[in-house]
Amino acid sequence: MANFLLELGTEELPASFVKGSAEQWQRLVPASLAEESLTNDSINVYATPRRLAVLVKGLPVQQLDREEEVKGPPASSAFKDGKPTKAAEGFAKKQGVEIDALEVRATDKGDFVFVLKKIPGRMSADILAELVPQWINKLEGKRFMRWADGDLKFPRPIRSMVALLDDTVLPITLVSGSDTVNSDRISQGHRVLYTPPTPPLGKGGTGGVSIPQAEDYVECLRAACVEVDRTQRKTQIKAQVEAAATKQGGYADITEDLLEEVTDLVEWPNAVVGKFDEEFLILPPEVITTIIVTNQRYFPILKSPDFPELLPYFITISNGDPAKAAIIAAGNERVVRARLADGQFFYKADLVKPLEDYLPKLEKVTFQEDLGTVRAKVDRLCKIASLITNQLQIPAEEQAYIARAALLCKADLVTQMVYELPEMQGIMGQKYALASGEPEAVATAIFEHYLPKGAGDNLPQTMTGQVVGIADKLDTLVSIFGLGMLPTGSSDPFALRRAANAITNIIWAAELPVNLHKLLAEVVAEFTATRPETPPELLDQLYEFFLQRIRTLLQEEKNVDYDLVNAVLGENDPEYTERALRDLLDALERALFLQQIRNNQTLDLIYETVNRSTRLAAQGELDKVELEPKTAVKPELFQKSSEQAFYDAVVQLVPQTLLSKQTRDYQQLVDSLTEIAPTVSNFFDGPESVLVMDSDPEIKQNRLNLLGLLRNHARVLADFGAIVKS
Repeated sequence: MANFLLELGTEELPASFVKGSAEQWQRLVPASLAEESLTNDSINVYATPRRLAVLVKGLPVQQLDREEEVKGPPASSAFKDGKPTKAAEGFAKKQGVEIDALEVRATDKGDFVFVLKKIPGRMSADILAELVPQWINKLEGKRFMRWADGDLKFPRPIRSMVALLDDTVLPITLVSGSDTVNSDRISQGHRVLYTPPTPPLGKGGTGGVSIPQAEDYVECLRAACVEVDRTQRKTQIKAQVEAAATKQGGYADITEDLLEEVTDLVEWPNAVVGKFDEEFLILPPEVITTIIVTNQRYFPILKSPDFPELLPYFITISNGDPAKAAIIAAGNERVVRARLADGQFFYKADLVKPLEDYLPKLEKVTFQEDLGTVRAKVDRLCKIASLITNQLQIPAEEQAYIARAALLCKADLVTQMVYELPEMQGIMGQKYALASGEPEAVATAIFEHYLPKGAGDNLPQTMTGQVVGIADKLDTLVSIFGLGMLPTGSSDPFALRRAANAITNIIWAAELPVNLHKLLAEVVAEFTATRPETPPELLDQLYEFFLQRIRTLLQEEKNVDYDLVNAVLGENDPEYTERALRDLLDALERALFLQQIRNNQTLDLIYETVNRSTRLAAQGELDKVELEPKTAVKPELFQKSSEQAFYDAVVQLVPQTLLSKQTRDYQQLVDSLTEIAPTVSNFFDGPESVLVMDSDPEIKQNRLNLLGLLRNHARVLADFGAIVKS
């Protein structure tokens, strides 16, 4: 068995590509080896800012020999009077076998000639030499570049390549125009910390490291001050940051995103503590952490793990010489001090006037070229918030908070702090609102209306924040859709999918009885009144868009089976579509309940009878909302006792269905449908069964109406015609 090492040495890679490329190779390399029948004991992918590597252990030296059956021409054309024809001779020659090796076998399409070829296994070295360029070329990412005068693309120029099969260099050449990279055994150590024992080796830098054997890779690079194991590097960084924070008497504020990014910025991590003047602690903690984390990629230190109060320190993960830590810290402190001083100036300047005084400046900020200014958006947003408060019948005091928060929610966009640090929108609005004497509910809503900012983020917790947030996102959706700028494929520059997801999740989480169907119609009417050229299909497009997002959320976030989602939202069913949008809470409850009764197999007890009734009822004329049998069925037309029993059971079902519909306690409905199931089965298949499609049109319609009633009662829960049998 053999071990294979491939390492690409590059100029400094973007941090986002380091992790992404490693994950791609972790999928790509095993799959391509499996396709070539090259088994292995393990595959490890390594990545740093200057290299991407894979180490495959336990490879066979050669593929196993294999047999392959090849189908040839029909026997009738391959042999004439028992003698081979030119067709047989040509087939044998093409397959590299003698005529005697051909066999005639019967198939569904007649007799054909076959040959069983023995294919010798290829040498693994030859296969790997072919696979390596594929592994490189199949990597995907943003901002790939060409260098020199060639067409080879990579995020940064490739400067060296190690390719070892055990202790032997596997000859591979990458060509990019006049620039070529030939494989050898020379990797590169740390730019600063490693000094090779011999003069510089290799094309990729000044710290050549000779790798004797493929399996020695990780230890050789560690000896050269490069930790190629990304997981190990991440663990070291976390431990060093925590230890440094403890030494300063605090707790490290380690966010996963920052930890991931810093891991891909260094090859040999070394924590360095920096300090800033305590006078800057008068700034809101969010300003300081934004400057330290977002702008500088440093770790803040908290006084307590449970509160955001900061200590005047930060931690840098350096890729430099630990002996120069004091110099590194001093340089970092100068940068942080300058940025915090700017922040302090902006903060004090912004507080000179109340938040409301910034509103006129919004008239000079464009929201979207065809939609006017941010101030115009605020006016639309205020109207939508009013529509929501009226629909929800919110008390007058909270309505006043909502109206005020809607008016002020974008005012901080024109403050100096947010202009310089856009990430602070909403956060500074909350701070400045409180400083201006606004009620806490208003200030909180200004911050919350931006939530959620991404997948997994917190949702607004206050009614005021929820209403203003929905209004803001709804205005963006209707306005951008109104311009015909719908999301396409992966292109969604205004984050409209995220906005629709957020509206839905806010309604679900806060259990807001919002009639989205009506609200969308009202907002579209307001928009159309000012823009007569608005396409008439706008409202239907928005309905369909929200249904798509609800469908996706139910399947991907709530883990509801696709057919159960279809049964709740309907497929080309306007009545069900409207019902879902009128009451999103009910749609969620029904979907979750259906999944529950499928999981506990209760659904199986009613599926057959309800589904069969639903399919047949489609051939009748009864509408899909009628529940009362006394108005839909004529008992005098009954010919069998099973019809009367069916009718009596549906009569008893009515109050249970109405109660379930009113209370949304669908277990009562399912229990009632379970009880009626034997009666329906007897109607179809019992000793007193009937032929539904009777020759008498009136009797047939009467029986179809019976089935239609059962379908309609079941439709209070779901469209059983859309459910696939488990």
